[in-house]
Amino acid sequence: MNAELKNSIKLCGTVCAAPVANNNSGFGGVVSFPVEISRLSGTVDRLNVHAPESLAAGLDLAEGGRVKITGEVRSQNEPGTDGRSRLIIFVFADEIDLAESELRDENEVELIGVICKEPTFRSTPSGRKICDVMLAINRPRGKSNYLPAIAWGRCAYELSDCTVGTVISLYGRLQSRKYIKKHSETFSEERTAFEISAITVNTEV
Repeated sequence: MNAELKNSIKLCGTVCAAPVANNNSGFGGVVSFPVEISRLSGTVDRLNVHAPESLAAGLDLAEGGRVKITGEVRSQNEPGTDGRSRLIIFVFADEIDLAESELRDENEVELIGVICKEPTFRSTPSGRKICDVMLAINRPRGKSNYLPAIAWGRCAYELSDCTVGTVISLYGRLQSRKYIKKHSETFSEERTAFEISAITVNTEV
């Protein structure tokens, strides 16, 4: 594997709630807050941002404020309400700046990672082709981020031919998607899934 793995995200959006201490981050000295970013279609993605306290200190990160964030997309396993471990996807900020209110929303992700699970190629009821893929990207201290991505159309066909261990590059956005998790015939709950929606894919890295 000759390609250097990459993980970067740039956001510009609106703070939904003031930062709070995150005692489950596993890093220590971390605060968390949600940010909303609108797509061109009008759909709004609500993303969770984790940041070192030292980075957020001194910034007026009040609800309704505008921010620009650069960092990386990370994953972490946390116990779910059903007792099973869940993969949590969030943005870990390396830099935060206050933004002007007229600055347009931005959500750009660039990844170079290793496919760590066989891609799943499928069709929607309307006939659109989709491919789901899981990327592994190493980070310091022997840890890795496991990031789910989804591709459509031509990009889906390209990914469907890939195998575990293939290194690919991907450009897209981090999006949120609500779904209903059914636990039994009488109990279900609404959950939010996070995934990278690919705009371009290169399978020859």
